[in-house]
Amino acid sequence: MSEDLTTVKSAQWRLVEVGRIVLIGKGPSAGKLAAIVEIIDHKRILVDGPISGVPRQSIPLAKVTLTPLVISKLNRGARSGTLTKCWTAAGIDEKWAKSAWAQKIKSREIRRGLSDFDRFQVLVLKKQRRYAVNKAVAKATKSA
Repeated sequence: MSEDLTTVKSAQWRLVEVGRIVLIGKGPSAGKLAAIVEIIDHKRILVDGPISGVPRQSIPLAKVTLTPLVISKLNRGARSGTLTKCWTAAGIDEKWAKSAWAQKIKSREIRRGLSDFDRFQVLVLKKQRRYAVNKAVAKATKSA
């Protein structure tokens, strides 16, 4: 039996590479974006985020999450100024803001900051939406 190599799909996991954008999960810079500038070893990387306010630091891979965003032509050990130019040229902030991941984080933060009255308003609006949807479904099933 011969295997057709065109049907074999490669894994879609994200590589640890220089220029990969990471989301820092723990520590003082939690929730901020940074770029991998250098790979120290199989567990630690050197990150820098001059635009997002992340200082250049060594961080374990366990404390970051790799994003699908990559700065393609970033050299190993690039300085902060070079990284800033490449970051803005690649439009990383705009791409991140448009991603579903960033929008989900933003909505989670908004929901976390609601007051009691705001949560009550959300409850009332959900009831109104549910009533309108159920009414439309009933009308459609009655006519069908």
